Amino acid sequence: MTFMELAQNRYSERFFDPRPVEDEKLRQILEAGRIVPTACNYQPQRFYVMRSPEALAKAKMVTPFHYNAPLVLLVCYDLSTVWKQPRDRLFPGYNSGEQDASIAATTMMYEAEELGVHSVWLRGFDAQTVRDVFDLPENIIPVMMFAMGYPSEKSKPNAWHYKRMPLDAFVTEL
Repeated sequence: MTFMELAQNRYSERFFDPRPVEDEKLRQILEAGRIVPTACNYQPQRFYVMRSPEALAKAKMVTPFHYNAPLVLLVCYDLSTVWKQPRDRLFPGYNSGEQDASIAATTMMYEAEELGVHSVWLRGFDAQTVRDVFDLPENIIPVMMFAMGYPSEKSKPNAWHYKRMPLDAFVTEL
Protein backbone atom coordinates (compact mmCIF):
# COMPACT_ATOMS: atom_id res chain seq x y z
CA MET A 1 0.00 0.00 0.00
CA THR A 2 1.32 3.46 -0.84
CA PHE A 3 1.33 6.27 1.69
CA MET A 4 -1.44 8.06 -0.23
CA GLU A 5 -3.60 4.93 -0.08
CA LEU A 6 -2.92 4.65 3.64
CA ALA A 7 -3.82 8.32 4.17
CA GLN A 8 -7.00 8.05 2.09
CA ASN A 9 -8.21 4.85 3.76
CA ARG A 10 -7.42 5.68 7.40
CA TYR A 11 -10.48 6.83 9.32
CA SER A 12 -11.33 7.67 12.91
CA GLU A 13 -12.30 4.39 14.57
CA ARG A 14 -15.21 4.42 17.00
CA PHE A 15 -15.87 0.69 17.35
CA PHE A 16 -13.00 -1.18 18.97
CA ASP A 17 -12.55 -4.87 19.56
CA PRO A 18 -11.50 -5.50 23.19
CA ARG A 19 -8.37 -7.54 22.35
CA PRO A 20 -5.15 -5.80 23.38
CA VAL A 21 -2.56 -4.34 21.05
CA GLU A 22 0.57 -6.49 21.18
CA ASP A 23 3.63 -5.05 22.93
CA GLU A 24 5.77 -5.23 19.77
CA LYS A 25 3.22 -3.24 17.75
CA LEU A 26 2.87 -0.68 20.54
CA ARG A 27 6.65 -0.34 20.64
CA GLN A 28 6.76 0.28 16.86
CA ILE A 29 4.03 2.90 17.17
CA LEU A 30 5.85 4.68 19.99
CA GLU A 31 9.12 4.48 18.06
CA ALA A 32 7.43 6.23 15.13
CA GLY A 33 6.60 9.11 17.49
CA ARG A 34 10.12 9.19 18.90
CA ILE A 35 11.94 9.57 15.58
CA VAL A 36 9.92 12.43 14.08
CA PRO A 37 11.54 15.74 13.24
CA THR A 38 11.02 18.43 15.88
CA ALA A 39 11.94 22.11 15.99
CA CYS A 40 15.74 22.34 16.40
CA ASN A 41 15.62 18.61 17.28
CA TYR A 42 14.71 19.50 20.88
CA GLN A 43 12.39 16.46 21.06
CA PRO A 44 9.85 17.77 23.61
CA GLN A 45 7.20 15.14 22.84
CA ARG A 46 6.20 12.84 25.72
CA PHE A 47 3.92 9.80 25.55
CA TYR A 48 1.86 8.20 28.30
CA VAL A 49 0.44 4.72 27.70
CA MET A 50 -2.91 3.80 29.24
CA ARG A 51 -3.90 0.16 29.02
CA SER A 52 -4.37 -0.99 32.61
CA PRO A 53 -7.97 -0.97 33.87
CA GLU A 54 -7.03 1.80 36.31
CA ALA A 55 -5.45 4.03 33.67
CA LEU A 56 -8.31 3.47 31.23
CA ALA A 57 -10.80 4.35 33.98
CA LYS A 58 -8.93 7.64 34.46
CA ALA A 59 -9.07 8.27 30.70
CA LYS A 60 -12.85 7.85 30.90
CA MET A 61 -12.87 10.41 33.72
CA VAL A 62 -11.28 13.10 31.54
CA THR A 63 -13.09 12.51 28.23
CA PRO A 64 -16.30 10.82 27.13
CA PHE A 65 -14.67 10.13 23.76
CA HIS A 66 -12.74 6.95 24.53
CA TYR A 67 -14.94 4.51 22.60
CA ASN A 68 -13.98 1.69 25.00
CA ALA A 69 -10.61 1.27 23.30
CA PRO A 70 -8.21 -1.17 24.96
CA LEU A 71 -5.36 1.36 24.65
CA VAL A 72 -5.19 5.13 24.95
CA LEU A 73 -2.09 7.21 24.35
CA LEU A 74 -1.71 10.64 25.87
CA VAL A 75 0.60 12.86 23.85
CA CYS A 76 2.17 15.82 25.64
CA TYR A 77 5.15 18.09 25.40
CA ASP A 78 7.71 19.15 27.94
CA LEU A 79 7.56 22.93 28.23
CA SER A 80 11.12 23.00 29.57
CA THR A 81 12.56 21.54 26.34
CA VAL A 82 10.57 23.25 23.56
CA TRP A 83 12.03 25.57 20.95
CA LYS A 84 10.80 29.12 21.46
CA GLN A 85 10.42 32.04 19.05
CA PRO A 86 10.45 35.17 21.23
CA ARG A 87 10.32 37.61 18.31
CA ASP A 88 7.03 36.46 16.76
CA ARG A 89 4.78 39.52 16.79
CA LEU A 90 1.59 37.62 15.99
CA PHE A 91 2.22 34.88 18.57
CA PRO A 92 4.34 36.42 21.34
CA GLY A 93 6.14 33.70 23.29
CA TYR A 94 5.44 31.07 20.63
CA ASN A 95 6.81 27.62 21.39
CA SER A 96 6.95 24.54 19.19
CA GLY A 97 5.52 22.08 21.73
CA GLU A 98 2.04 21.60 20.31
CA GLN A 99 3.43 21.44 16.78
CA ASP A 100 6.08 18.86 17.72
CA ALA A 101 3.62 16.74 19.71
CA SER A 102 1.11 16.85 16.85
CA ILE A 103 3.71 15.71 14.31
CA ALA A 104 4.58 12.80 16.61
CA ALA A 105 0.92 11.90 17.17
CA THR A 106 0.08 11.97 13.47
CA THR A 107 3.09 9.84 12.62
CA MET A 108 2.12 7.30 15.31
CA MET A 109 -1.43 7.14 13.97
CA TYR A 110 -0.21 6.31 10.47
CA GLU A 111 2.24 3.73 11.80
CA ALA A 112 -0.59 2.16 13.79
CA GLU A 113 -2.78 2.04 10.69
CA GLU A 114 -0.03 0.35 8.72
CA LEU A 115 0.12 -2.29 11.48
CA GLY A 116 -3.66 -2.86 11.37
CA VAL A 117 -4.30 -0.92 14.58
CA HIS A 118 -7.03 1.68 14.25
CA SER A 119 -7.20 4.94 16.16
CA VAL A 120 -9.18 8.10 16.76
CA TRP A 121 -7.73 11.50 17.70
CA LEU A 122 -9.24 12.79 20.97
CA ARG A 123 -9.22 16.40 22.09
CA GLY A 124 -12.49 16.61 24.01
CA PHE A 125 -10.83 17.22 27.38
CA ASP A 126 -9.62 19.97 29.67
CA ALA A 127 -5.81 19.91 29.74
CA GLN A 128 -5.61 20.95 33.40
CA THR A 129 -8.00 18.15 34.38
CA VAL A 130 -5.81 15.66 32.50
CA ARG A 131 -2.75 16.99 34.28
CA ASP A 132 -4.52 16.73 37.66
CA VAL A 133 -6.01 13.25 37.15
CA PHE A 134 -2.73 11.76 35.92
CA ASP A 135 -0.61 13.80 38.36
CA LEU A 136 1.58 15.21 35.60
CA PRO A 137 4.30 17.75 36.43
CA GLU A 138 3.68 21.43 35.66
CA ASN A 139 6.13 21.36 32.71
CA ILE A 140 4.18 18.58 30.94
CA ILE A 141 1.44 19.98 28.68
CA PRO A 142 -1.27 17.60 27.40
CA VAL A 143 -1.98 18.10 23.69
CA MET A 144 -4.14 15.18 22.64
CA MET A 145 -5.04 11.59 23.30
CA PHE A 146 -5.86 8.87 20.91
CA ALA A 147 -7.82 5.72 21.47
CA MET A 148 -6.31 2.71 19.73
CA GLY A 149 -7.10 -0.90 19.07
CA TYR A 150 -8.34 -3.36 16.55
CA PRO A 151 -11.59 -2.65 14.73
CA SER A 152 -14.71 -4.53 15.77
CA GLU A 153 -17.20 -6.13 13.40
CA LYS A 154 -19.19 -2.84 13.51
CA SER A 155 -16.19 -0.87 12.26
CA LYS A 156 -16.73 1.43 9.29
CA PRO A 157 -15.85 4.97 8.25
CA ASN A 158 -18.23 7.71 9.29
CA ALA A 159 -20.56 8.83 6.49
CA TRP A 160 -18.67 12.08 5.91
CA HIS A 161 -15.19 10.52 5.92
CA TYR A 162 -14.77 10.58 2.14
CA LYS A 163 -16.28 14.06 1.63
CA ARG A 164 -13.35 16.32 0.85
CA MET A 165 -13.15 19.85 -0.45
CA PRO A 166 -11.21 20.23 -3.72
CA LEU A 167 -7.49 20.95 -3.55
CA ASP A 168 -7.92 24.48 -4.88
CA ALA A 169 -9.95 25.32 -1.74
CA PHE A 170 -6.74 24.81 0.27
CA VAL A 171 -4.02 26.10 -2.03
CA THR A 172 -3.06 29.65 -2.93
CA GLU A 173 0.08 30.35 -4.86
CA LEU A 174 1.88 33.47 -3.70
